[in-house]
Amino acid sequence: MKKILILLLKIGLSVGILAYLVCNAVKQNVFANLVNQPMDWSLLAAAWVCCAAAVMLTFIRWWYLVRALGIPLPLTGALRISFVGYLFNLAPMGIVGGDLLKAVMLAYEYRDHRAKAIASVAVDRLIGLYMVFVVASVAILLTGFWRIPIRDIRLICYITFTLTAFGGGAIVMLLTPGVTDGKLSKALGRIPRVGHEIESLIEAIRMYRRQANVLINSALMSVGVHSLFATGIYLIASGLPGKVLPLSTHFVVSPLSAATGVLPLPMGPFEFVLDFLYTRVSFGIIPPGQGLVVALGYRLICILIAMIGVGYYLTSRREVAEVMHEAEEAGATKDEGDLDCQAATPNGC
Repeated sequence: MKKILILLLKIGLSVGILAYLVCNAVKQNVFANLVNQPMDWSLLAAAWVCCAAAVMLTFIRWWYLVRALGIPLPLTGALRISFVGYLFNLAPMGIVGGDLLKAVMLAYEYRDHRAKAIASVAVDRLIGLYMVFVVASVAILLTGFWRIPIRDIRLICYITFTLTAFGGGAIVMLLTPGVTDGKLSKALGRIPRVGHEIESLIEAIRMYRRQANVLINSALMSVGVHSLFATGIYLIASGLPGKVLPLSTHFVVSPLSAATGVLPLPMGPFEFVLDFLYTRVSFGIIPPGQGLVVALGYRLICILIAMIGVGYYLTSRREVAEVMHEAEEAGATKDEGDLDCQAATPNGC
C-alpha cells in the first residue's frame, strides 16, 4: 500500500508540473502555432535516428560493462533485456523500474553472477549521470554560456561546475585502493535510509576498480550518448514551428535537462527545466511553452523507440512476470538482499 501511495504521489506531482507548463503554453498560443504552421518531417525523422542511436549506445555501454565482469551475455540478450528495461523506465508498469528490472533479469539468467549483474547496472547509471555534468560543463566553457548576464543562468552554470568537480573527486576517491575497503565505507553503509544504496554502489565500484580502461571507454561512450541526444533535441526544435536555439546551446540545455532524471518522477522535471532554459537563454525571444513542445516531441520519439521493447516483452511475458515478482520482493525486503539498485533516470543517461 505504501508503495502504491508513493507511486500515486509521483504521478500527481508530474501531472501538476505538466499542467502548469501547459497553461503557460496555451497563454502564449504555442499549441495553436504548432497546429497552424507546417512541420519539417525530415528533420523530425533525423531526430528519431539520433535519439535511437543514443539509446542503442547506452545498451551497448551496459553490455560492455557486463562483459567486463566476465558474464557471458551475448549482444542479442543485452538488447532484449535493455529494451524491456527501457520500456519499463519510460512507462512504469507497477512498482518496478526499468533499471532494477534489468539487474534482476540479468541475475535471473546468470544466477552465479548475481552481484555482478547488480554492479553492472549501478556503475552504468553512475557513469551516465556523471558524464551529463561533464558534457554540460565543457559545453558551458566552450560556448561562454556562463557569461550570459542572467543571474539564474549563471547560478545554474556554477552549480554544474561544482557538481562536476565534486563528482570527479568522489569517483577518484572511490577508485583509490583502501578507501572502499576501510572504515569509511562501513560507516557510509550505516547511514539511515541511503546507507544500503551507498554500500551497494561502493561494492559495485570495487568490481571495476582495476579496470580503468573499461571505465574510460564507458565514459567516452557516454559523451557520444549525450551528444546524440543534444543533436536529436536540436533537430526536434528545428522540425517544429517556432524559433530555435543554436546547436551549441543544446549541448548545454539538453544535458542539464536530462540530469533531472535523477528525480524519481515519471515526467515533469525534464520538461520544466528545458522550457525554463529555452526562455531564459533566448532572452525571452522564445516564449514560455516552446520548450515544453520540444520536450513532448522528445517524449513521443522515446515512446516510438520503446515500442521495440513491447515486442520483446510480449515474447517473454512469463519470464518478465517472474522477474518482476522477484524484483518487487527484493524492493520490499532490501535489507535481506542487494537488488534495489534502481537509479531513476528515465531519460536515458
